[in-house]
Amino acid sequence: MRVREAGKVCEGLWLLGMAESCVYLLQGNRGWMLISGGMAYIVPQVLEQMSRFGLEPEAVRSLLILHAHFDHVGIVPYFKRNWPEMEVLASARAWELLRTPKVIQTINSFSRAVAERMGQSEVFQRFDLDWAEDITGRAVGEGDCLDLGNIRVQILETPGHSSCSITAWVPELGALFASDGGGIPFKETVITSGNSNYTQFQRNLERLKELPARYICADHYGYVCGEEALGFMARAAEMARRKRELMEEVYGRTLDIDEAARELTRAFYEEHPDYLLTPEIFQGVFRQMVRRVAGEMSLSPPHPPGAGIAPRNQC
Repeated sequence: MRVREAGKVCEGLWLLGMAESCVYLLQGNRGWMLISGGMAYIVPQVLEQMSRFGLEPEAVRSLLILHAHFDHVGIVPYFKRNWPEMEVLASARAWELLRTPKVIQTINSFSRAVAERMGQSEVFQRFDLDWAEDITGRAVGEGDCLDLGNIRVQILETPGHSSCSITAWVPELGALFASDGGGIPFKETVITSGNSNYTQFQRNLERLKELPARYICADHYGYVCGEEALGFMARAAEMARRKRELMEEVYGRTLDIDEAARELTRAFYEEHPDYLLTPEIFQGVFRQMVRRVAGEMSLSPPHPPGAGIAPRNQC
Protein backbone atom coordinates (compact mmCIF):
# COMPACT_ATOMS: atom_id res chain seq x y z
CA MET A 1 0.00 0.00 0.00
CA ARG A 2 1.18 3.51 -0.81
CA VAL A 3 0.43 6.47 1.43
CA ARG A 4 1.02 10.02 0.22
CA GLU A 5 -0.88 12.05 2.81
CA ALA A 6 0.99 13.70 5.69
CA GLY A 7 0.33 12.10 9.05
CA LYS A 8 1.44 9.42 11.48
CA VAL A 9 3.19 6.47 9.86
CA CYS A 10 3.55 4.44 13.06
CA GLU A 11 4.40 5.14 16.69
CA GLY A 12 7.34 7.55 16.68
CA LEU A 13 7.35 8.26 12.94
CA TRP A 14 5.57 10.98 10.94
CA LEU A 15 5.35 11.85 7.25
CA LEU A 16 5.46 15.60 6.54
CA GLY A 17 5.55 17.77 3.43
CA MET A 18 3.71 17.30 0.15
CA ALA A 19 3.11 14.20 -1.96
CA GLU A 20 5.90 15.06 -4.38
CA SER A 21 8.38 16.05 -1.66
CA CYS A 22 8.47 14.29 1.68
CA VAL A 23 10.37 14.58 4.93
CA TYR A 24 10.04 12.37 7.98
CA LEU A 25 10.11 13.06 11.70
CA LEU A 26 11.48 10.42 14.07
CA GLN A 27 10.59 10.80 17.74
CA GLY A 28 13.15 9.26 20.07
CA ASN A 29 13.03 9.65 23.82
CA ARG A 30 16.46 11.33 23.67
CA GLY A 31 15.60 13.71 20.85
CA TRP A 32 13.78 14.05 17.57
CA MET A 33 15.27 13.85 14.08
CA LEU A 34 14.08 15.10 10.70
CA ILE A 35 15.11 12.75 7.90
CA SER A 36 15.66 14.29 4.46
CA GLY A 37 15.43 17.96 3.55
CA GLY A 38 12.79 17.94 0.82
CA MET A 39 12.22 20.80 -1.59
CA ALA A 40 12.45 24.37 -0.43
CA TYR A 41 8.85 25.32 -1.23
CA ILE A 42 7.35 22.78 1.22
CA VAL A 43 8.43 24.77 4.31
CA PRO A 44 4.95 26.33 4.88
CA GLN A 45 3.28 22.92 4.68
CA VAL A 46 5.81 21.33 7.04
CA LEU A 47 5.34 24.09 9.61
CA GLU A 48 1.55 23.92 9.38
CA GLN A 49 1.56 20.13 9.71
CA MET A 50 3.87 20.18 12.70
CA SER A 51 1.56 22.66 14.40
CA ARG A 52 -1.53 20.61 13.53
CA PHE A 53 0.01 17.34 14.75
CA GLY A 54 1.37 18.90 17.93
CA LEU A 55 5.02 18.53 16.89
CA GLU A 56 7.28 21.31 18.13
CA PRO A 57 10.19 22.28 15.83
CA GLU A 58 12.37 23.17 18.81
CA ALA A 59 12.22 19.52 19.92
CA VAL A 60 14.04 18.50 16.73
CA ARG A 61 17.69 18.02 17.66
CA SER A 62 19.05 16.86 14.28
CA LEU A 63 18.32 16.81 10.56
CA LEU A 64 19.73 14.02 8.39
CA ILE A 65 20.42 14.77 4.71
CA LEU A 66 20.39 11.57 2.63
CA HIS A 67 22.03 13.18 -0.38
CA ALA A 68 22.86 16.67 -1.57
CA HIS A 69 20.58 17.10 -4.60
CA PHE A 70 18.53 20.31 -4.54
CA ASP A 71 15.22 18.51 -4.00
CA HIS A 72 16.48 16.83 -0.83
CA VAL A 73 18.05 19.76 1.04
CA GLY A 74 15.49 22.52 0.52
CA ILE A 75 14.13 23.04 4.04
CA VAL A 76 17.56 22.82 5.69
CA PRO A 77 18.50 26.55 5.48
CA TYR A 78 15.21 27.65 7.06
CA PHE A 79 15.35 25.15 9.94
CA LYS A 80 19.05 25.60 10.65
CA ARG A 81 18.83 29.41 10.66
CA ASN A 82 15.73 29.47 12.86
CA TRP A 83 16.88 26.71 15.26
CA PRO A 84 20.70 26.99 15.12
CA GLU A 85 21.20 24.31 17.80
CA MET A 86 19.79 21.74 15.37
CA GLU A 87 22.65 19.53 14.12
CA VAL A 88 22.70 18.90 10.37
CA LEU A 89 24.11 15.50 9.36
CA ALA A 90 25.20 14.31 5.91
CA SER A 91 27.88 12.17 4.28
CA ALA A 92 31.41 13.56 3.99
CA ARG A 93 30.97 13.74 0.22
CA ALA A 94 27.70 15.64 0.64
CA TRP A 95 29.41 18.26 2.79
CA GLU A 96 32.16 18.57 0.21
CA LEU A 97 29.52 19.33 -2.43
CA LEU A 98 27.45 21.62 -0.21
CA ARG A 99 30.49 23.83 0.37
CA THR A 100 31.09 24.28 -3.39
CA PRO A 101 29.85 27.61 -4.82
CA LYS A 102 28.77 26.06 -8.14
CA VAL A 103 26.73 23.39 -6.34
CA ILE A 104 25.11 26.00 -4.10
CA GLN A 105 24.19 28.06 -7.16
CA THR A 106 22.65 24.99 -8.82
CA ILE A 107 20.65 24.11 -5.70
CA ASN A 108 19.19 27.61 -5.52
CA SER A 109 18.40 27.94 -9.24
CA PHE A 110 16.85 24.45 -9.53
CA SER A 111 14.83 24.99 -6.34
CA ARG A 112 13.29 28.12 -7.80
CA ALA A 113 12.66 26.49 -11.18
CA VAL A 114 10.74 23.58 -9.67
CA ALA A 115 8.84 25.88 -7.30
CA GLU A 116 7.71 27.85 -10.34
CA ARG A 117 6.68 24.62 -12.11
CA MET A 118 4.60 23.67 -9.06
CA GLY A 119 3.05 27.16 -8.70
CA GLN A 120 4.91 27.87 -5.44
CA SER A 121 7.29 30.70 -6.41
CA GLU A 122 5.92 33.11 -3.79
CA VAL A 123 7.32 30.94 -0.98
CA PHE A 124 10.78 32.35 -1.68
CA GLN A 125 9.48 35.83 -0.90
CA ARG A 126 8.15 34.76 2.50
CA PHE A 127 10.93 32.50 3.79
CA ASP A 128 14.74 32.51 3.86
CA LEU A 129 15.32 29.40 1.76
CA ASP A 130 18.49 29.92 -0.29
CA TRP A 131 21.52 27.79 0.49
CA ALA A 132 24.72 29.57 1.47
CA GLU A 133 28.00 28.73 3.15
CA ASP A 134 26.60 29.45 6.62
CA ILE A 135 24.91 26.02 6.67
CA THR A 136 27.31 23.62 8.35
CA GLY A 137 27.13 20.30 10.16
CA ARG A 138 28.71 16.92 10.84
CA ALA A 139 29.65 14.02 8.55
CA VAL A 140 28.26 10.51 9.06
CA GLY A 141 28.96 7.33 7.15
CA GLU A 142 28.84 3.54 6.97
CA GLY A 143 28.81 1.97 10.41
CA ASP A 144 27.59 5.04 12.27
CA CYS A 145 24.69 4.65 14.68
CA LEU A 146 22.66 7.68 15.69
CA ASP A 147 21.17 6.97 19.09
CA LEU A 148 17.79 8.57 19.75
CA GLY A 149 17.27 6.52 22.91
CA ASN A 150 14.54 4.00 22.25
CA ILE A 151 15.29 3.95 18.52
CA ARG A 152 18.54 3.84 16.59
CA VAL A 153 19.32 5.15 13.12
CA GLN A 154 21.90 3.01 11.33
CA ILE A 155 23.78 4.58 8.41
CA LEU A 156 24.63 2.71 5.21
CA GLU A 157 26.68 4.29 2.45
CA THR A 158 24.80 3.74 -0.80
CA PRO A 159 26.34 5.86 -3.57
CA GLY A 160 24.94 5.33 -7.05
CA HIS A 161 22.00 7.67 -7.34
CA SER A 162 24.52 10.30 -6.34
CA SER A 163 28.11 10.08 -5.20
CA CYS A 164 27.04 11.28 -1.74
CA SER A 165 24.00 9.08 -1.07
CA ILE A 166 23.46 7.39 2.27
CA THR A 167 20.58 5.28 3.58
CA ALA A 168 19.07 5.29 7.06
CA TRP A 169 17.75 2.07 8.58
CA VAL A 170 15.70 2.04 11.79
CA PRO A 171 15.45 -1.62 12.85
CA GLU A 172 13.08 -0.99 15.78
CA LEU A 173 10.46 0.33 13.36
CA GLY A 174 11.44 -1.64 10.27
CA ALA A 175 11.70 1.72 8.52
CA LEU A 176 14.04 2.19 5.56
CA PHE A 177 14.98 5.64 4.28
CA ALA A 178 16.90 5.11 1.04
CA SER A 179 15.89 8.36 -0.63
CA ASP A 180 16.08 8.14 -4.43
CA GLY A 181 18.68 5.40 -4.06
CA GLY A 182 15.83 3.02 -3.30
CA GLY A 183 13.51 3.92 -6.17
CA ILE A 184 10.67 6.43 -6.35
CA PRO A 185 7.08 5.12 -5.86
CA PHE A 186 5.49 7.36 -8.51
CA LYS A 187 1.80 6.56 -9.05
CA GLU A 188 1.74 2.75 -9.41
CA THR A 189 5.24 2.29 -10.79
CA VAL A 190 8.79 2.59 -9.48
CA ILE A 191 11.11 5.12 -11.08
CA THR A 192 14.80 4.25 -10.82
CA SER A 193 17.55 6.81 -11.15
CA GLY A 194 21.19 5.79 -10.84
CA ASN A 195 22.52 9.19 -11.84
CA SER A 196 26.16 8.94 -10.84
CA ASN A 197 26.87 5.20 -11.13
CA TYR A 198 24.12 2.97 -12.45
CA THR A 199 25.93 -0.28 -11.69
CA GLN A 200 26.50 0.73 -8.06
CA PHE A 201 22.88 1.85 -7.87
CA GLN A 202 21.76 -1.63 -8.91
CA ARG A 203 24.09 -3.29 -6.41
CA ASN A 204 22.66 -1.15 -3.61
CA LEU A 205 19.13 -2.25 -4.47
CA GLU A 206 20.25 -5.86 -4.17
CA ARG A 207 21.72 -5.06 -0.78
CA LEU A 208 18.69 -3.17 0.49
CA LYS A 209 16.13 -5.75 -0.61
CA GLU A 210 17.49 -8.16 2.03
CA LEU A 211 16.47 -5.87 4.88
CA PRO A 212 13.15 -6.73 6.61
CA ALA A 213 11.59 -3.34 5.87
CA ARG A 214 7.97 -2.78 6.89
CA TYR A 215 8.01 0.85 5.77
CA ILE A 216 9.76 2.14 2.66
CA CYS A 217 9.96 5.85 3.43
CA ALA A 218 10.60 7.54 0.09
CA ASP A 219 11.53 11.18 -0.38
CA HIS A 220 9.08 11.54 -3.27
CA TYR A 221 5.46 10.38 -3.30
CA GLY A 222 5.13 9.09 0.23
CA TYR A 223 5.80 5.77 1.89
CA VAL A 224 5.05 2.15 1.08
CA CYS A 225 3.78 -0.24 3.75
CA GLY A 226 2.10 -3.60 4.11
CA GLU A 227 2.77 -6.44 1.69
CA GLU A 228 4.04 -4.09 -0.99
CA ALA A 229 6.83 -2.84 1.29
CA LEU A 230 8.19 -6.38 1.70
CA GLY A 231 8.79 -6.73 -2.04
CA PHE A 232 9.37 -3.10 -2.98
CA MET A 233 13.17 -3.22 -3.24
CA ALA A 234 13.04 -6.39 -5.33
CA ARG A 235 10.62 -4.64 -7.69
CA ALA A 236 12.88 -1.58 -7.78
CA ALA A 237 15.82 -3.83 -8.70
CA GLU A 238 13.81 -5.33 -11.56
CA MET A 239 12.74 -1.90 -12.81
CA ALA A 240 16.37 -0.78 -12.69
CA ARG A 241 17.34 -3.76 -14.82
CA ARG A 242 14.68 -2.91 -17.40
CA LYS A 243 15.73 0.74 -17.53
CA ARG A 244 19.33 -0.27 -18.09
CA GLU A 245 18.26 -2.46 -21.00
CA LEU A 246 16.29 0.46 -22.45
CA MET A 247 19.21 2.87 -22.13
CA GLU A 248 21.54 0.34 -23.75
CA GLU A 249 19.08 -0.16 -26.62
CA VAL A 250 18.58 3.55 -27.28
CA TYR A 251 22.27 4.39 -27.05
CA GLY A 252 23.21 1.35 -29.16
CA ARG A 253 20.88 2.62 -31.86
CA THR A 254 21.76 6.34 -31.73
CA LEU A 255 25.44 6.11 -30.65
CA ASP A 256 24.97 9.63 -29.31
CA ILE A 257 24.63 10.35 -25.59
CA ASP A 258 22.75 13.64 -26.03
CA GLU A 259 20.34 12.22 -28.61
CA ALA A 260 19.72 9.16 -26.43
CA ALA A 261 18.99 11.40 -23.43
CA ARG A 262 16.55 13.50 -25.47
CA GLU A 263 14.73 10.42 -26.76
CA LEU A 264 14.49 8.86 -23.31
CA THR A 265 13.25 12.12 -21.81
CA ARG A 266 10.56 12.54 -24.49
CA ALA A 267 9.34 8.98 -23.91
CA PHE A 268 9.33 9.45 -20.13
CA TYR A 269 7.22 12.65 -20.21
CA GLU A 270 4.81 11.19 -22.76
CA GLU A 271 4.09 8.53 -20.14
CA HIS A 272 4.46 10.77 -17.05
CA PRO A 273 3.65 14.38 -18.07
CA ASP A 274 3.01 15.47 -14.47
CA TYR A 275 6.30 14.31 -12.96
CA LEU A 276 7.70 16.88 -10.53
CA LEU A 277 11.04 17.67 -12.20
CA THR A 278 11.22 19.89 -15.26
CA PRO A 279 12.05 18.03 -18.51
CA GLU A 280 15.26 20.07 -18.74
CA ILE A 281 16.46 18.82 -15.36
CA PHE A 282 15.43 15.24 -16.08
CA GLN A 283 17.17 15.26 -19.45
CA GLY A 284 20.37 16.09 -17.58
CA VAL A 285 19.71 13.08 -15.34
CA PHE A 286 19.31 10.80 -18.35
CA ARG A 287 22.49 12.23 -19.88
CA GLN A 288 24.43 11.26 -16.75
CA MET A 289 23.00 7.76 -16.69
CA VAL A 290 23.46 7.10 -20.40
CA ARG A 291 27.05 8.33 -20.28
CA ARG A 292 27.87 5.90 -17.48
CA VAL A 293 26.03 2.97 -19.05
CA ALA A 294 27.54 3.66 -22.49
CA GLY A 295 31.00 3.68 -20.96
CA GLU A 296 30.41 0.18 -19.57
CA MET A 297 28.79 -1.31 -22.67
CA SER A 298 32.15 -2.08 -24.29
CA LEU A 299 33.58 -3.54 -21.09
CA SER A 300 33.16 -6.99 -19.62
CA PRO A 301 29.89 -7.52 -17.70
CA PRO A 302 29.92 -6.02 -14.19
CA HIS A 303 30.38 -8.27 -11.20
CA PRO A 304 27.12 -9.75 -9.90
CA PRO A 305 25.24 -7.34 -7.63
CA GLY A 306 24.62 -7.92 -3.98
CA ALA A 307 28.08 -7.78 -2.41
CA GLY A 308 27.84 -6.82 1.25
CA ILE A 309 24.12 -7.52 1.53
CA ALA A 310 23.67 -6.95 5.25
CA PRO A 311 24.41 -3.56 6.79
CA ARG A 312 27.88 -3.68 8.30
CA ASN A 313 27.06 -1.32 11.14
CA GLN A 314 26.02 -2.66 14.50
CA CYS A 315 24.57 -0.55 17.31
